[in-house]
Amino acid sequence: MATEFMGLDVSAISAWTIWILPFLAAVIIPAVGKGSKKATGYVAVGLALASALFATSLLPGALEAQEVHDQIPWISSIGLKAGVLADPLAVIMANVVGWISFLILVYSIGYMKGDKDIVRFWFWMMFFIGSMQLIVLSDNLLQLFFGWEGVGLASYALIGFWYRDKAQHHVGKEGYSTLGIMEYYSPTHAGMKAFIMTKVGDIMMLAGMFLIFAYAGTFGFKELIGDTAWATTMSAEGLLVPAAVLLFGGALGKSAQFPLNEWLLEAMTGPTAVSALIHAATMVKAGVFLVARLGPLFFALGAAGILADQFFEIIAWVGAITALLLATQAVVNPEIKKVLAYSTGSQIGYMMMALGIAGLSQQFVDGYTAGFYHLISHAMFKASLFMAAGSLLHVVGSRFMTDMGGLRKQMKKTYAFMWAAGLALMGAPFITTGFWSKDAIFAAVYESGNTWALPIFVIAILTAVITAFYTTRMIGMVFFGKKSKHIEKMESEGNHIHEAPMLMWVPYGILAVLTIGIGIIGLSAEEGIHELFTEYLENSFGIYSVLPEVDESMLPGFLSGLNPIALGSSLIAFSVGFGLGYIFYIGRWVDPVKFVNSNLFFYALHKVMLNRWYLNAIIYWVFVIAPLWLARGIWRYFERTAIDMGMNVGLERTIGWSAKVVQASQTGIAQSYLFVFGAGLLFIVLILLI
Repeated sequence: MATEFMGLDVSAISAWTIWILPFLAAVIIPAVGKGSKKATGYVAVGLALASALFATSLLPGALEAQEVHDQIPWISSIGLKAGVLADPLAVIMANVVGWISFLILVYSIGYMKGDKDIVRFWFWMMFFIGSMQLIVLSDNLLQLFFGWEGVGLASYALIGFWYRDKAQHHVGKEGYSTLGIMEYYSPTHAGMKAFIMTKVGDIMMLAGMFLIFAYAGTFGFKELIGDTAWATTMSAEGLLVPAAVLLFGGALGKSAQFPLNEWLLEAMTGPTAVSALIHAATMVKAGVFLVARLGPLFFALGAAGILADQFFEIIAWVGAITALLLATQAVVNPEIKKVLAYSTGSQIGYMMMALGIAGLSQQFVDGYTAGFYHLISHAMFKASLFMAAGSLLHVVGSRFMTDMGGLRKQMKKTYAFMWAAGLALMGAPFITTGFWSKDAIFAAVYESGNTWALPIFVIAILTAVITAFYTTRMIGMVFFGKKSKHIEKMESEGNHIHEAPMLMWVPYGILAVLTIGIGIIGLSAEEGIHELFTEYLENSFGIYSVLPEVDESMLPGFLSGLNPIALGSSLIAFSVGFGLGYIFYIGRWVDPVKFVNSNLFFYALHKVMLNRWYLNAIIYWVFVIAPLWLARGIWRYFERTAIDMGMNVGLERTIGWSAKVVQASQTGIAQSYLFVFGAGLLFIVLILLI
């Protein structure tokens, strides 16, 4: 049974400290930087480590389904308090954020060495981490929203970190365009794009928050589930589902889900350490956490007959569409960081799919556990992959995989670690965390019994095939085959390929090893999280689990409890995707360029996927180009005609004519003035007599 600790005890202090320490680091780093820029990195790493240790101190209690809830006065006029809620969900997430962020910061010391703006880098990195931990540990929506906007501001600053917009910091191929829209972006453009697109979701979220507050009179998570009269009233007026969907809009923006996904690809203009932080521990995971935080609340309302299924259907379908859409684009993109970015959006689609399908199933905890387990798994292997990619860029000096090739002998450690993390992304059977978390998602979808279960299940399997293919393609293009002309030119100039410094490869090596180490015991780990969340959902939301009915006759003993259909689908998806990738990019038995060009269908499909299904171009035409044309039209035909011609010219002539009339009346002759005065006086007398 859950135990709730109220009041400022050691656990409460730890919960507050987790998010305060990164902000404290951000405050003191500029001052430290005036004395020593190098010292700022150690301050950041040291306080990030302390924050992670405080998060770990709460883990034993969380694993026993205990929670810490502490509040202090905030906005007394509306009875609002600021507080921390360190329940099992928040504590696990805080540890994921804390420890992965710490490793990324260690990596950053080597990666950002010598950068003249290093103080600004450390400031925004710590501000980013603090904002994310504030999201995780807040006990109410309004306080969470402050962290929400904090990660948005930090991402804008870090994506556009190299604001001088030098060519080497752009993304995309120079000169390449789609439907007349240039697909070549500078850091400042990419930062602004991320800021504006995520703000669309933020406005939706803010509207949903205040709509609920108008009926509930509170933003607090505990208060909202404690008294659900507000939900009954909103449901009767048809406003509960719209409010829930508006809140989900915030997650769409932050987690780059369809249709607000296009900012994520240009976010690669920032330093690779920033990309690792955004994709593994902060920003895009904020949306998933928000759904995980609110999902049980809305499911509990649904179980009480207050909320319809539409909310969870939207989440599941958005996740499924995003997973497939972005996976197809990763298949053809030549930039290694963009491939990983597409992969992130796709894998978050899996998480949303699982959380959505949880609400459409009687066994809510299955989808809930699967989605969150995949979040943990993805955080480890994606952070590792991004940092490894940063080492490749650091050594090769190019973001294009076509400028790499044959690097496995010169960069043996990076090669091994990318294989380990890549296998987790592919869902390699039985030895990776990615396999167990994806299999859990497949099983949750298949067993949900919902009307949409089969089509979503098919999309999930197809996406898994594509994921295995593009991951194998990435590793094959980077490490196998002949050295590229770019590398040959580098070596001819005396710049030999070498392994990344130890300070860089150790952090992503640790995470790569963890994906395999935890993967070996992955089934037990998943079962442990499942049991923890079962108790958490029962005690906090009154959501009880139902014993599943699974035919285990086809499975060996160590796989008992798994769904044979889901397991078989996982194995087939990995085998097909990896096998095709091996044929084209590792064995090199078939030339992919000749294969695509030899068939009109594959050539057209390749072009459509390379052009991002034209979604990015359409967004620019509809929301950027067209409004600018309209604004210019208004300026040209309204302002210049109505304002300039009508107001300026017309008013000027009227005033000029009036001035001449007045001027003509000013003769300077006293007799004329007396005549006019007398005539006026006579006119007034006549009016009075009449």
